[in-house]
Amino acid sequence: MNDHCLKKCSAAESQWHEECGVVGVWAPGEAVVNLCYLALFALQHRGQESAGIAVTNGMHIDVEKGMGLMRDAFKTRVPTLAGHCAIGHVRYSTCGASLVNNVQPIFAYFSGGFISLAHNGSLTNARLIRSQLEKQGCIFQTTTDSEAILNLIARSGAPTIEEKIEASLKQVEGAYCLTIMTGDKLIGARDPHGFRPLCLGQTASGGFVLASETCGLDAVKAKFVRDVAPGEMVVIDKDGVRSKIIDTRPNLSKCVFEYIYFARPDSVFDGLSVWQARYQMGRQLAKQFTGEADIVTPVPDTGITAALGFSAESGLPYVEGLIKNRYVGRTFILPDQANRESTVDMKLNPIRANLEGKRVVLVDDSLVRGTTSVRLVSLIKSAGAKEVHMCISSPPITHPCYYGIDTAVKKELIAAVQSVEEIRRFLGADGLMYLSKEGLMEAVNDAANQCMCTACFTGQYPTSIDDVENSSKG
Repeated sequence: MNDHCLKKCSAAESQWHEECGVVGVWAPGEAVVNLCYLALFALQHRGQESAGIAVTNGMHIDVEKGMGLMRDAFKTRVPTLAGHCAIGHVRYSTCGASLVNNVQPIFAYFSGGFISLAHNGSLTNARLIRSQLEKQGCIFQTTTDSEAILNLIARSGAPTIEEKIEASLKQVEGAYCLTIMTGDKLIGARDPHGFRPLCLGQTASGGFVLASETCGLDAVKAKFVRDVAPGEMVVIDKDGVRSKIIDTRPNLSKCVFEYIYFARPDSVFDGLSVWQARYQMGRQLAKQFTGEADIVTPVPDTGITAALGFSAESGLPYVEGLIKNRYVGRTFILPDQANRESTVDMKLNPIRANLEGKRVVLVDDSLVRGTTSVRLVSLIKSAGAKEVHMCISSPPITHPCYYGIDTAVKKELIAAVQSVEEIRRFLGADGLMYLSKEGLMEAVNDAANQCMCTACFTGQYPTSIDDVENSSKG
């Protein structure tokens, strides 16, 4: 979901993109709130700013949501309604949109009853849709594009809820994975480009679970059934599961960054293991490396698998060089730069015995603004490393993402404004190497580059971005 500024923002503050996690549970006779909570907890890495759960028994809806991690958001209360269906959401945001009103799931009452919705993604024409709805007298309670989807559905003249959703989703552009709950249905939908992942599982008792990642299914011991296809709507009710393809596009554009960074390594998307993809990224990176080194060490946690692949391919020993404080969250998805920078010092500490006097290959998954990497190189050198060669298991990020990932405005992307040599000097590293786009595509089994969105590396966006680019200009 993408937040839209209601007043003029500075250029650095006007791009608000989020990566979130969604869950849906249909399991009459089971403790659906507990199942939703556990599945959502497994997706905590996808959003640490807020969390929420909505549950229904068909006649009523109970919603609880709050700021912070799951343990904080539900510190005082978890929804207590004994229902047959629940949906959940974890979220993070940037640029001052840290508001309780924006926490999901969101819900509304309309002529067809009530509807609740959780959204992962970012719409590229949300500003236009919101403006059109406001001109029709629509009142918004949040600054999210998720509410625009909710209003489109509620205002649709189509006869059934499925047809209302179908008609509404045909009006939006960009990235979305949705879990939608009514009194008697759970509905999942994935955008026709397949930007964001969504999968379907089944519990031992015959219930069904929708989740952003397969690790969410694993958390509730639900058997993986299949991925929800791009452009597909899945309807779950008392009669079982029905499927309808509501929109198709000639080119898939699955977000390659899910494999690089965001997903948990134990998840599987569209048949490809995230762990295996990252391992192969490391192997490809090692094939490109021309320097000399003594050891390979990762930046915990998302650099670990790529570092293992680098070690296997290069023959250099894999050594732990940095210890992570497990009680500090992910830095890339924290809301502002000041938090990101201060958190690095609390999050990682070098192991001098493993680094002193060594020429170190330091493997990280990506390099966005560069400020975190400066501190990492400094930490390794402060522990006595002779040299630090930073190897990034993705290509240079040169363009903003408009589909739900916070990769900043273009001028904040260090690779968009500096050469590799300039970045190396800025980092204080003895060497800097990025994985080539060709190597990345080999690692994710898409050598022909027909399935993955790589717009953040190339600037070639699979959808029109005119509306969101205009909104970024204030």
